[in-house]
Amino acid sequence: MVDDKKVNQVVDPGKGIAGAEDGPAWELPFLLLSGFRALIDRLHGELAAQGHPDARPAHGFALQAIGPDGATASELGRRLGVSKQAAGKTADRLAALGYVTTAADPADARRKVVRLTPHGLDLLNRSAAVFAALRAEWARQAGPGRVQDMETTLRALVPASDRYRLDAAGWLGG
Repeated sequence: MVDDKKVNQVVDPGKGIAGAEDGPAWELPFLLLSGFRALIDRLHGELAAQGHPDARPAHGFALQAIGPDGATASELGRRLGVSKQAAGKTADRLAALGYVTTAADPADARRKVVRLTPHGLDLLNRSAAVFAALRAEWARQAGPGRVQDMETTLRALVPASDRYRLDAAGWLGG
């Protein structure tokens, strides 16, 4: 439950609530977001150096949502938490960058299926390799086992159904 005494306290962003042992509670989501942002920014710097200068964070979410079997714009929109029109624009942008192709659905010629190209698969494979290197770097910096402990703790706190959500871009966009 929420402590009503703390709800009415004024929070100084530089200091937090007086008496907080490990820092102000509101800092946790910012630290998690900052850690995410640090990893993603480093990832995209490395991807640019490896031949993917136009890749953006939202593209990674979309490519994962398309997956190995492809997706229609409606399916892509549902997976990303955006409208069908927004998903269509994302697919068009990814196609222009060479990460996906679109073709008529063999089951229903009225629908188009978005599929990953070899260039899109290369982006996903390189992303996985860079994430592995960044995780190893964090483990070296934080000390043996601390990154693993953090991951174990987050797995315990985050419901399994929410661990690999791809709708973050739509959620952040409001």
